[in-house]
Formats: sequence, structure tokens, C-alpha cells
Amino acid sequence: MTYKAPVSELQFLFDNVVGFNRLQQTDRFAEATTDLRDAILTEGARLAEQVLAPLNRQGDLHPARLENGVVRTSPGFAEAYRAIAEGGWIGMSADPEHGGMGLPQTLAVALNEMMSSACLSLSLNPLMSQGQIEALEAHASDEIKALYLPKLISGEWCGTMNLTEPQAGSDVGALRTRAEPNGDGTYAITGQKIFISWADSDFAGNICHLVLARLPDGVPGTKGISLFMVPKYIPDENGEPGEANSLHVVSLEHKLGIHGSPTAVMQYDGATGWLIGAPHAGMKAMFTMMNNARLGVGTEGLGVAEAAFQQALEYALERRQGRTPVKDGTGTIFEHADVRRMLIAMRAQINAARAIIYDTALSTDMAKATGDAAMAARAALLTPIAKAFGTDTGIEVASLGIQVHGGMGFIEETGAAQYLRDVRVTAIYEGTNGIQAMDLVGRKLMDGGAAAEALLDEVAATARDAQGSLPDLGAALASAADEMRATVRWMVEQGDFNNRFAGAVPFLRAFALVLGGHYLLRGALATGGKGARADLARFFIRRLMPQHAALCLEAREGQEGLYALSADDLSA
Repeated sequence: MTYKAPVSELQFLFDNVVGFNRLQQTDRFAEATTDLRDAILTEGARLAEQVLAPLNRQGDLHPARLENGVVRTSPGFAEAYRAIAEGGWIGMSADPEHGGMGLPQTLAVALNEMMSSACLSLSLNPLMSQGQIEALEAHASDEIKALYLPKLISGEWCGTMNLTEPQAGSDVGALRTRAEPNGDGTYAITGQKIFISWADSDFAGNICHLVLARLPDGVPGTKGISLFMVPKYIPDENGEPGEANSLHVVSLEHKLGIHGSPTAVMQYDGATGWLIGAPHAGMKAMFTMMNNARLGVGTEGLGVAEAAFQQALEYALERRQGRTPVKDGTGTIFEHADVRRMLIAMRAQINAARAIIYDTALSTDMAKATGDAAMAARAALLTPIAKAFGTDTGIEVASLGIQVHGGMGFIEETGAAQYLRDVRVTAIYEGTNGIQAMDLVGRKLMDGGAAAEALLDEVAATARDAQGSLPDLGAALASAADEMRATVRWMVEQGDFNNRFAGAVPFLRAFALVLGGHYLLRGALATGGKGARADLARFFIRRLMPQHAALCLEAREGQEGLYALSADDLSA
């Protein structure tokens, strides 16, 4: 299968659905012209298609391995990483003061989508560095910025995030890693971290670990956690990698997928670290990186979905099986109704997820460029939806891709199964999708639902715009927005947050489906309410979006039914 980056689809989305031109009207991003944007998309596509895509299978068959304490990466990964770094892609949205391009995050997301489609395992590496760059820009001292940011932005050094411990997964506040002052402004970091993506490689000059740890006076829980920069090699007086720090890779995990990405257990034994941000404010600093990563992980799901769809469509157009109802047809399985149903559902859901993700990125950029609090709230509301729906889409589309292949999809040589194995973890890391949903009905509704209702006002406006050319679709979308609004208000009324949490996942899914109808209908209206985009919008709104009604009902059920059955009842 030959991956082709969806450049024209991104251009259409930017111009007709999410409003990329708004960025060009701000002082901060005035240089992000349409010509520059399209040039970046074209070059990013070339990188993904020609350099990364050929390595996807290599990373799966020849995983990263640990030899005598040294991580050996998959064949070709080092050369491809250098191509990413030398192209300046890692620091696209970073501050020009330290060597970045200062471009909108929206464009960085576009590149990350293409790289995720082409080779998810390798694309994780620059994604980690990008998140670290943003965290350091926001929270590090000037000295730390001057030392680390230029090398992270250039790709000479790589970054990681170290949160999870054997006893502290989603409950980060249960961590035991400790930080003892050395008396010279540095700290001795001791503890073990697990599930560390790209914790080491054989092509980075240094690995810069951001590590959560607790100072001696840190209170229990998340409020007592601080963040530290702990490099693999301690920089010397010239800012170059010096003596080895007291840390090492204990082992690499044997994973379901993303075999080319080394996921490590890390041990810190009094390793030298530098405080990032204020003492005991580590979670605030780390959340800067995590929010970047959550959007990035949603983009990973989208990227894998696109690649899985392209392979499934290619197979369906070639495979002949059984009689088809199409007169004078080719006889391929593409002509069977159920295969059509699966492929159109895949494309429709991908387009919905893509629009949600890029609207999130663009809203984040607009908030930075304008300081608009309402835009910042909009971006915050969309982030958990983008992460969860993007990754759910990746899993569902990859699974459907196997189904389209039939028995051949279950055979590893076709490559269809790798997409599902690789993407499955995206619903788990950077906060499980259940945690994203709880965040949505919890923190993101602490404003009384104002941001959510403002977004639903936009959905209702799209429904009204469709009254002329696509009135049936507009009416369906208006009804869905009303149902979603009622569910938002029900959530806000719940004083017991466990009632919210019990229905959080269906709530998020319902919201995503309604937003998907909104975006696809906007795309259809941009083409005059006719043609392929109108047909795709009709499929989504008539066949997929109606699920929102049942999901809203489930979301409003509350917690009682979840606690009626005991463990003994379930095991009987």
C-alpha cells in the first residue's frame, strides 16, 4: 500500500470549515499566508510519503531493542529522524527566539497527522519533544530555555515526559519519586518511572527527561509535586553533553504495537536535575506538555485512521469476490453494499475527527494570538473531545479496515492488522479516554456550561444556514443540537459529580457526533449543497449522528445502575 497525504482535504478544511484565514488576520501569525501554508503541506507530504512511510513495516518487524544498556532503534529510523530534524519540522510552532519557526500549531498538527499516518512509531519522538518545548517556553527559567530549547528545536536533543510509576498510573499524586536539594541549585532525583516513550535512542545527542518528583516538604497528592529537567548527559560549561547522569534504561516493554517506539522503564539514582517552574507546581507545568500531547495523540489516531482507510479502499477496489449488484460493474467487493457502508463510514468519521482536531488546534492558536478568554475556553473544551474521538476513530477505522480485508486482514503480511495494534494504545496514554470524558463533564463544565452552549450555538447556526439547500440535514442537526444542549444542562445540574462521571463517555461521544454533523454540513454548504461532500454529510447525519440520541439518554442515567451489581453478581 502506498500512503498519500491528504493535502487537498486539509486545504479544503482550512479554507471552508475551520477558517484558517482568521490566523492570517492576527499580528502573531500574519506571515502564515496561504502560499506558505500550502508549501508546508506539500513538503510535509513529501517527507511522510517518501521518507517515513517505507519504514512503518520495518519498525513493526524489527523493534527497538536494548543491548548492554544501549537502545538500538529500528533500521532506517535514525536517517528518517535526521530528515525530520534537518527540515526544521520539530520546531515549527516554537518561539523564533530559540530557533523555532513561530508558525501556528495548526500547521504542526497537519505535519504530525501525516507523520502519524506514515509511521506512528517514529512520529512519537518529535511529538514528545514538541510538548517539552512548549512546557519549557511557558515555565522554565531563562537559563534553562537558553540551554535546552535551541537543541530541542533543532532536533539535536530529544525530550520525554516522565509521569507514570508502577503504583501511580492515572493517579499521578501517588508517585514516590523524590527530589532532594543538593545545595547548589540542583536536585538529586531518585525513583522509577514506567511507560516512557522514546526514553532513549541511538541517534539523539542527549535525552532531556522532564520528571515529576516530590520535594522533602511536598504535601501528599498532586499539590506536592514538582517538575525537574533531568538530562541523560549533564551539559558542560559549553552546553554540550558532558558526564553521564545517574539514570539508566532498565528495560523496554514488549507491546501490542508501536514496536519501533522504545517504551522504557527508567531508573533514577540520585540523578542531577533542575527545577522547572515553581516548587510544588509541577502538575501545572506538566499539564502544558500534556495538553499539547493530548491534541497530538488525537492526531495520531486520526493519522492511523487515514492510513488504514486508504489501504482498505485500495484492497476493496482490487479484490473480486461474489456477485455484485452493480450492472456492468468491475466485480470488486467495493460494489457490495456492506463494504460500501464500511468504507463510507470510515471516511465520514475520519472527516469528522479531522475537523474537530483542527478546530481545536486553530482555537488554541487564536487564543494565543488574541488573548481572547472565550477562545481559550473553546480550545479547552474541544481538547478532550479531540483526543478521545480522534483515538476512538483510529481504533474503529483500523478495525473496520481489517473487516474490509476479510480473512486477509487477519494475516500480518497485509499490514492491516498493524494499524489496529499500533493505534490501540492511543485511547490509553496521555489520559485514558475515560479520563478525557470525566474532564469534559467536570472541569470543562465548571463555567456552568457556557463554553459548551456557545459551541452548540455555532452548530445551530450551521443548521439554519442549511435551510435553503439541505433543509432535511439542517433540521436533523438542529434537533441534535437541542438534545445535546439539554444533556449539557442536565450535567451542570448534577451536584454529585459521580452522576456526571457515570455518563461521561457517552456524553463525549454524543458531543463529537453532533460536532461531526456540524462540520460535515459546513463542508457540504461550501460546495453548494451538492456533490460528494453533500452525500458524505448526508451519510453521517442520517446514519451515524443519530446515535447521539441514545448516547444522551445513557449519559443522563446517572450512577445508580452502575452500582446495583456486585462483583459476585458479575462473576456468577
